[in-house]
Amino acid sequence: MKVLFVTFFLLASNTVLLATPPQPHIIFIIADDLGWDDVGFHGSDIRTPNIDKLAHSGIILNQYYVSPICSPTRSAIMTGRHPIHTGLQHEVIGGATPYGLPLNETTMAQHLKTLGYATHIVGKWHLGFFSRDYLPTSRGFDSHFGYYTGHEDYFDHTAEDSGFWGLDLRRNLDAVWDMNEKYATEIFTNEAENIILSHNQSAPLFLYLAHQAVHAGNYHGDPLEAPQHYIDRFPDIHDKNRRIFAGMVSALDDSVGNLTRVLQETGMLPNTIMIFTTDNGGPTNGYDRNAACNWPLRGVKNTMWEGGVRGTGFVHSALLKRSQYVQENLMHVTDWLPTLYQAACGDPSHLGDIDGQSLWDMLTNQGHPVRKEVLHNIDPIGNFSALRMGEYKLVMGDISHGFYDSWYPPPRSFVSVNRSVYSKDDFFKLKSKAISVNCGPKPANASINCQPEKRPCLFHIPSDPCEFSNIASDNKYLVQLFLDRLEQLESSMVPPLNTPIDPKGNPALHGGVWQWWK
Repeated sequence: MKVLFVTFFLLASNTVLLATPPQPHIIFIIADDLGWDDVGFHGSDIRTPNIDKLAHSGIILNQYYVSPICSPTRSAIMTGRHPIHTGLQHEVIGGATPYGLPLNETTMAQHLKTLGYATHIVGKWHLGFFSRDYLPTSRGFDSHFGYYTGHEDYFDHTAEDSGFWGLDLRRNLDAVWDMNEKYATEIFTNEAENIILSHNQSAPLFLYLAHQAVHAGNYHGDPLEAPQHYIDRFPDIHDKNRRIFAGMVSALDDSVGNLTRVLQETGMLPNTIMIFTTDNGGPTNGYDRNAACNWPLRGVKNTMWEGGVRGTGFVHSALLKRSQYVQENLMHVTDWLPTLYQAACGDPSHLGDIDGQSLWDMLTNQGHPVRKEVLHNIDPIGNFSALRMGEYKLVMGDISHGFYDSWYPPPRSFVSVNRSVYSKDDFFKLKSKAISVNCGPKPANASINCQPEKRPCLFHIPSDPCEFSNIASDNKYLVQLFLDRLEQLESSMVPPLNTPIDPKGNPALHGGVWQWWK
C-alpha cells in the first residue's frame, strides 16, 4: 500500500509539473524611425508580408503610443518609467554628451535575469556609453553585438555624431573592424539567429533586437542605404528615395521572417512572445533626409502630433488566449516592462516605482481598458507638452519646432489630403486587410485652426485621428482639466539630464572608435 501511495504521489507530482507551462521566450524587435504608413497592415505601398502575417495572426495595437524620438522611447521600454521621471524627456543622447540612463534605474534585462532569463541585445543601444557602467553589458545583458550611438553607416559601420566621426560596431566591449561592406540589417539578423540557435532551452530567452532599420545612415552622401536586390523589389515605386527606403523596410521584413523561421525550427516558437514596435513616428518629407511616411496621420518624428507618437506595433504569440484582433485600448511604451514581466511569471508589483501598467491580462483575454491616459511628454527645454486623457488629446507649446506639422502623403500617392483619407482610390486597395484610420474630410482651416505655441489645442482622437479640428474653444472646462493634470504631472518631473558636448568623447582620441573609457 505504501509503495502504491508513493507511486501515485510521484505520478500526481509529475502531472502537476507537466501542466505548469515554462516561462516564455521573449523576442523584442524595435524598428527605428518606422512610420505609420510603412507597413502593409496599415495599407502601405511597401509590401511587408512577414510582418503582416505575424500582426494579423496576433494582436495589432491600434491605440499604442511611444515617445516622439529615440532615446526617450528606449529608456521607457527598459525601465517602465516615463522619460520625465528619468531625465530623458528632451531630445536624444549624443555620442559625445556625457550622460545616460541613470544608474539607479533597473532595466528590463536586469529584472528578467532575476526570473532566470538569458538576456542578449543586438543592435542599437543609445542610452549612454560615456562610462563602462552605462554599457548594456553592465545593465543586465549577457552580450551585446551592435552600436552605441543613434545611427551608423549601414555598410562601413561608422557613425557621425556630435560633430565627430568614428567606428561604432562592437561585440561586447571589443570594436569590430571586419564587417565592412556587410549590411547592418543582415548582420544583426544573423547574430540574432545565432543566439536563438545556440540558446540552451533549459532557461528562457530574452532577445532585444534593436535594428538600425529604417533610420537613415550617415549624413554624407545618400543616407538611405539598401542592397540593390531589396530595392529591385519595388519597381512600382517611382520616387527614388521612397524606393530605396522600401528596400530598407523589405530587409527589415525579411529579418522578421527569418527569426520566425528559426524559432519554428528550434521548436521555440509555440512558447515565444514576439513584440514588434517602432521607437517613434517616421521622419518624412525629407526630414532627417529620410523617406518614411505617417500618412494619413499629422506630423512626423520629434513632434507631438499623432504622426510623431502613435506607434506601429503588435504582439504575436501562441500563448495568447485571444488573438487575431485589433486592440483599441490605450497602451503606452512604458507598459512593456510590467506586461512582459507578468507574462514571464513575475509579479509586476515587485518592479518598484514605475509608470507602466501590466496589460497582459487585457491583451491575452481581449479585456477591458486598463490605461486611461497617456502623457506624451512635458519638455521644459523645448517648452511643449501633450497629454491624452480618455478620448481627448491636448497639445500646447512649440510641439513641432515650427515645422513639419502638416500631413504628408507618400510620394506619388493617388490621394489628396483634401478628400476623405480612405477613399476608393486604388492606392488604398493594395491591402485588403489594412487597418484603416478614418479621418473624414479635411476642413479648409485644418492647417490654421490650431496654433499650440499661442494657446492649447484639443482634439477628439477617435473621431479625428488626423487632428483636423481643434475643439478647444468649445470645451474650455475640459481644457482646464487637462491643464490641471499637466501641472500635477509636471510637479513629479525631474530636470532633463542633457549636457553639452564634451571633446573627450571624440573618437579620434580613442583609436577612431566611439569609446570614452580607457
